[in-house]
Order: sequence, then C-alpha cells, then structure tokens
Amino acid sequence: MADTVRPRDAKDVEAAVQWALAEGKTVEIVGHGSKRAIGRPAQTDVTLDLSTLTGVTLYEPEELVLSAKAGTPLAEIEALLAANGQQLAFEPMDYAGILGGVGGRGTIGGALAANVSGPRRIKAGAARDHFLGFSAASGRGETFKSGGRVVKNVTGYDLCKLIAGSWGTLAAMTEVTIKVLPRPETEHTLLILGLEPARAVEAMTCAMGSSCDVSGAAHLPAEVAGHIAAEETAGRAVTALRLEGFSPSVAERTRTLEALMKPFGELATAEAPRSRAFWTAVRDVTPFAADRSNLSPRQDERPLWRVSTAPSRGAELAAMIAKGAPAQTFYDWAGGLIWVALGASDDAGAALVRRAVAATGGHATLIRAPAAVRAAIDVFAPQDGAVAALTKRVKESFDPKGVLNPGRMWAGV
Repeated sequence: MADTVRPRDAKDVEAAVQWALAEGKTVEIVGHGSKRAIGRPAQTDVTLDLSTLTGVTLYEPEELVLSAKAGTPLAEIEALLAANGQQLAFEPMDYAGILGGVGGRGTIGGALAANVSGPRRIKAGAARDHFLGFSAASGRGETFKSGGRVVKNVTGYDLCKLIAGSWGTLAAMTEVTIKVLPRPETEHTLLILGLEPARAVEAMTCAMGSSCDVSGAAHLPAEVAGHIAAEETAGRAVTALRLEGFSPSVAERTRTLEALMKPFGELATAEAPRSRAFWTAVRDVTPFAADRSNLSPRQDERPLWRVSTAPSRGAELAAMIAKGAPAQTFYDWAGGLIWVALGASDDAGAALVRRAVAATGGHATLIRAPAAVRAAIDVFAPQDGAVAALTKRVKESFDPKGVLNPGRMWAGV
C-alpha cells in the first residue's frame, strides 16, 4: 500500500513532487477520495492527500468571485454562498451515491479537476466555464499560476480549460478561483408524463428552443422514474423541465411552457421544495445509487456509463445499447447526457457502448466497475492517433517523468 503525504501548504506540495522526482517515485493525487474509483486503478508509490489544504481565502460577493484552497469541501463553499444568496451555477454532482461513498466529501479542487457539471450545464455551462484561475505544482516540481480573479483575464494560453478535466494528471492544484452567481429566488419544474424517449427528446428540444429559459431538462423512463419522482409519475415515464428565477418571471414562463408542452402529453408540476429535491436526485444519479439493495445483481456491481452525445441523437444511442444488452438509462442535458447501467460482464459492456457512440457521435466514460475491469479496458474515450499524440505531448510538457497520476486516464499517459 502506498505511503500517504499530507502537505500543510503549497510549499509542501511542491516539495513532495520534487522528492518524488528525485527518488523516481510516482504520486497519486487525492482530496477526500470521493472520485477515487473513477479511472484506471492507481499503481503509484505515494498518495499526496490534499484534504488538509482547506479554507476560503477570498470571497467578494459583489464581484461574484471566490478563491479557496483546493481541498476545501464543496459543502463548505456551498453553505457560504447560500448564506449570501449565491451558488455554484455549474451544479457539481456528488459521486458518493453511485460509488458507495460518504456524501458531502467532494472538494472544489476535485470538482474542477474532473470538470464535474450538473443539470444546469445546458444553461450555465460546465465547471471549466466558471474556473478563473489557480495555483498548482506541476510534475516538474515547479509551482505556477494561471488566470486571476476576473472573468476577462486571459492572455496567452487559458490553462484553466486545460487543467479542468485532466484528473490530476498534469498538476496538483493548491488553490483555485471560481466565478459564482446569484441563487434563484425560486424554481418550478414542469413534468410531462408517459413519453417514450424519442418523443421526450422532441419535447425537451422544443422547450430548450423556446423563450422560457429552461435550466434543466431530463427524461426518466418509467423503470427509473419511481426512484426519485414516485408521487408525480404513478409508474410512468417523466420528462422534467426546470424554470428558475424571480417568482413573477417563473410563473409567467411556466404558463408559456405549459402551453408549448400540452400537445406532448399529460402535465404535472413540482413546486420549489419538491423541484429542488428532484434535481438533486437527477444531479447525483440517484436511480443508480450503489447502496440500493433491492436490485439484482447488486447495484454496486453493475457497470455504469456516462455517455455524452448530441441531444438529438440521445434516444437513438440509448436504443442501440438496449438492443445489445439489458440496460437501464436516463437522460439529462435535454438528451445530451445519458446514464447507462448494464449487467456485469468481463468488459463492462465497453464494446457495445463504444459501437453505439461510434455510430451516433459523442464519447463515453466508464464511471463504475470493478478495479480489474477498469484496468483491462479504456475507462475514458479511446483517442485516435493524432489526439493521443497531442495528449502525450501535453502530459510531457507538464509532467515529463510521468510522476502525477500516471495511467489514470489512459495507459502509458
């Protein structure tokens, strides 16, 4: 088992990487480990635990900007923002449910490193779009900074976009700066009952193209809808459309949206408290939570895929997968994000999922599977020759000796 180093500050992080370089060691970077089971299994000598780097270092509500050490829990940041009527608009999910971990342990550094984005992505953008700046130690053992504390601050390379989604393979972040936004006064969710996936995608596309300013669009087939919307669905599929903002605006947009959606089927509503609970469950993929003991095989043994595609192709992609193997699915981002739970198999259904993605476009990530399976297949989308070569050059620029999270995303990188 790898030794664990818990740095006290950014200087300690830099020193730890320098030591690893000098000793020819490899380093796994973790916060509280809430996403540790995603990616290829770590085979490193030392664990660099950044959970001790905590605390908000700057918060200017009037300027909509916040800086915090990378190991600061998201729950702490969200509580501070809520007290000031603000929020993380990219709505980062909590992976604890689907990975069988302890809830509320995700960190701000981990959310940005994984580019975690929830249902509001279709309106507010991904985590990387709210990432203004950072300090980090590269695999060269050098501390560097990028970005700043204002939105329009980029000259040269926007390294925030590169670091977001790099899963700790390029640098160990020690402090980050993010943009925050006002929290909506209220929200309301319109539900359309009983639609088939293809028809649901049509309804969501219509809603997204309207003037209603929809901030969440999801479709849950009947077999999964009952897990989070039993009161409203009565055993039927549910297509959900969220509206947020000031109460008069939400009320007026709800009336407009109801008129648009009435031709699609029977409508129901979820007021603010129920709406918030519903979208939290969609965000955290509650229907496929790892601790559900009433499903067979055990839910935590079922491979879970996160598939991104063009919203117009979402239903088609899911249907292709379902033809090849028993699968449960639900749709977020108006059909552009599909969560797919498959039966256990030697390759976690990778061949089937990759064929469907190749036919429709997009990419797929294996979020949950046993370590042996994750070590044997591509967890992240396979890269073609040119992209793989570029990825390798970027990795070598930041981490020429392959010290940081080697092989986490792709073997040999």
